[in-house]
Amino acid sequence: MADTMIETSIVEKDNAARLANLKNDYENLGEKLARRGIAISDILQKVSAFAVAVPSWGVGTGGTRFARFPGGGEPRNIFDKIEDCAVIQQLTRATPTVSLHIPWDKADPRQLKQAASRFGLGFDAMNSNTFSDQLGQAHSYKFGSLTHADAAVRNQAVEHNLECIEIGKTLGSKALTIWVGDGSNFPGQVNFAKSFERYLDSAKAIYASLPADWRLFTEHKMYEPAFYSTVVQDWGTNYIIAKELGDKASCLVDLGHHAPNVNIEMIVSRLIQFGKLGGFHFNDSKYGDDDLDAGSVDPYRLFLVFNELVDAELNKAKGFNPAHMLDQSHNVTDPIESLMLSAIEVQRAYAAALLVDRKALTAYQESNDALMATQTLKVAYRTDVEPILAMARFNSGGAIDPVTAYRASGYRKMISEVRPTVAGGSGGIV
Repeated sequence: MADTMIETSIVEKDNAARLANLKNDYENLGEKLARRGIAISDILQKVSAFAVAVPSWGVGTGGTRFARFPGGGEPRNIFDKIEDCAVIQQLTRATPTVSLHIPWDKADPRQLKQAASRFGLGFDAMNSNTFSDQLGQAHSYKFGSLTHADAAVRNQAVEHNLECIEIGKTLGSKALTIWVGDGSNFPGQVNFAKSFERYLDSAKAIYASLPADWRLFTEHKMYEPAFYSTVVQDWGTNYIIAKELGDKASCLVDLGHHAPNVNIEMIVSRLIQFGKLGGFHFNDSKYGDDDLDAGSVDPYRLFLVFNELVDAELNKAKGFNPAHMLDQSHNVTDPIESLMLSAIEVQRAYAAALLVDRKALTAYQESNDALMATQTLKVAYRTDVEPILAMARFNSGGAIDPVTAYRASGYRKMISEVRPTVAGGSGGIV
């Protein structure tokens, strides 16, 4: 039996007050879905098996270029972060793995594994950091890392990624995610072709050291911190990289890393079609890479992404095995609450996509009935699947209403008394 950070009696008490209504809501939804030829138990089973990883950095308060306003009880180190991640998993039962960022989370891998195992947690993809300088670092990444003109800087960045692989092997991770901020802020600052060539050479050196059962995820981003040009700026360049590296390399899609109005769900489809969809960093945005809570601004887009994922799942697309992770910055909310709700929103999009009448949709598409095709999607999207999500949590020992149970536990107040408040006022995202 895994340890818990919140007393199970608190969760049980809150669940007891809600269970009768949940059972009624679940039964009523089951009857509605049955009239559409859908067995609610099948959807429940799939939703219960769905999981999304929590980023270690997500449980801390974020910030902007202008300021950061720390919250009470912020994690002081990776071990505090694991405790907060354990709370999210305890209440949602949807986040069984943690994704680490090195060197932010660097510690004895054996101690890390023991700390996570205490709560029944595992580790997702490892994340390297060559976009900021660390204390005692020999060479600066101010002008790039894997693409730097100086071979010594590139070698340092490659070695750091190899170190991440070694740490991950001990932890039981099976993937490495590479994101670089390399690019330029002025026209003429870099030679585009030479910079990309150096990236490929560096990435190939990392790829060559991957264990046989590991995957390499390369991540694209349109801008930031480089604003004139970014080396891996879009999914097309990312696809080229994955093709150049080999079968173990694929593309990671962060929902905020695209130009405004880009059709992300079509990008997802393309990457699935050619076997290069590695996974996701789920978040939401209004203007750019806002890293807002998943589903907080455009939940329909999240559903449309999952419509493509479910289509691939049902059609058993070759090589289809996407990794799912949240990637958010929480500036005005309790990070634990935001991450819990985001995990639920991702589950919601998945559940709704499972309700799409695929046979009818295909018929409307083949007959060019645009109106009925889009209505078929909306019927699924507008279905309230909350009873399925809540029942999945309850059946697996989680909370019917995670946020209410979390607040009733007083967890934030408790950890605020033992974790000193971090001074604010500085800029930069943690």
